[in-house]
Amino acid sequence: MAVKDPTAVERANLLNMAKLSIKGLIESALSFGRTLDSDYPPLQQFFVVMEHCLKHGLKVRKSFLSYNKTIWGPLELVEKLYPEAEEIAASVRDLPGLKTPLGRARAWLRLALMQKKMADYLRCLIIQRDLLSEFYEYHALMMEEEGAVIVGLLVGLNVIDANLCVKGEDLDSQVGVIDFSVYLKSDDDIGGKERNVQIAAILDQKNYVEELNRQLNSTVSSLHARVDSLEKSNTKLIEELAIAKNNIIKLQEENHQLRSENTLILMKTQHHLEATKVDVEAELQTYKHSRQGLDEMYNEARRQLREESQLRQDMENELVVQVSMKHEIELAMKLLEKDIHEKQDTLIGLRQQLDEVKAINMEMYQKLQVSEDAMKEKNEIIGRLEDKTNQINATMKQLEQSDKDLLTQTKTIAMSFVKCASNEAQHQYKLVKDISF
Repeated sequence: MAVKDPTAVERANLLNMAKLSIKGLIESALSFGRTLDSDYPPLQQFFVVMEHCLKHGLKVRKSFLSYNKTIWGPLELVEKLYPEAEEIAASVRDLPGLKTPLGRARAWLRLALMQKKMADYLRCLIIQRDLLSEFYEYHALMMEEEGAVIVGLLVGLNVIDANLCVKGEDLDSQVGVIDFSVYLKSDDDIGGKERNVQIAAILDQKNYVEELNRQLNSTVSSLHARVDSLEKSNTKLIEELAIAKNNIIKLQEENHQLRSENTLILMKTQHHLEATKVDVEAELQTYKHSRQGLDEMYNEARRQLREESQLRQDMENELVVQVSMKHEIELAMKLLEKDIHEKQDTLIGLRQQLDEVKAINMEMYQKLQVSEDAMKEKNEIIGRLEDKTNQINATMKQLEQSDKDLLTQTKTIAMSFVKCASNEAQHQYKLVKDISF
């Protein structure tokens, strides 16, 4: 038995899983009858299967710290091939919660599904296989026919309306594991196989008609735009043609008129040239006769010019000397004026000082007069005080004399009193002595 290529088996298995996932998603969505959200299990399985399909045959890209193997690289390439994908690529980059390229790729797949443009985006990607070869091996699913089949199957997802909340969802750490139990059929499901086949055929026809209608609408709109542009350009060309014809007729008339005018001008010019030629010959003879006199006049004028130039040079030198003397005189005048101003300032200062000295002298004289009057009054007061002092001294001497007399009298009285007291004491002592005996 021939050994099968393992990569071909992987591609066939992934293609079958993609078929089952897309078919199950469409059937469950139609039976569900509402807009799908992020928690819908068949939708989650679809994203897991798509992630495995995009990862198949992906080249390992060497980064700065480790080896990187992610599907964000080829998906990021779509915006360069399909301008309408720039919006979701920018939205994915602006999401705050995404930190890994795998999380950005998962967010990109969800946004593309909500826009119903996933098939269009991946179709543009698989067409450019020379660009895909930078990210995938030659045997990868996206490089073979199975990738085109899956892109065709994705067209059927346009019948699904999905409202997925990408912001705030943890897309970096999700584990992509395919749940095969969803696709295993029981005995009850075998009886409805014919009905599922009919539904699938109807959906395929509906998707084909919608896709064809969309392509026809785009073709018709482009043709309408092209027809409008052609009609506008045709009208503009007709107007330009009419204007050009009118311009040609006017130019022909102007050309005929200019030719006739050119002929007349040529005839007049010839007659004028003949007359001018005769005049020039006569003037030439006159010039030859008068040239000799002109040479003499030229020599005389040249001599006078030299003399006047020398005279002018002398005048200029004298003017320079006069100007320098004028500058010196102006400088001396400025210095003299400055000296006069300084002397005037000094004279004014001296006058002010003289006035101040006069005022001080007057004030001192007045103070001297006042002090002399005060001295006279003080001398009179001193004279009166000396008289009073003499009187007081005489009175003091009299009081001292009286004090001395009084002291003498006091001493005499005291002595007499002491003697009397001593006599009285002796007398009492004798009495006491007598009594004691």
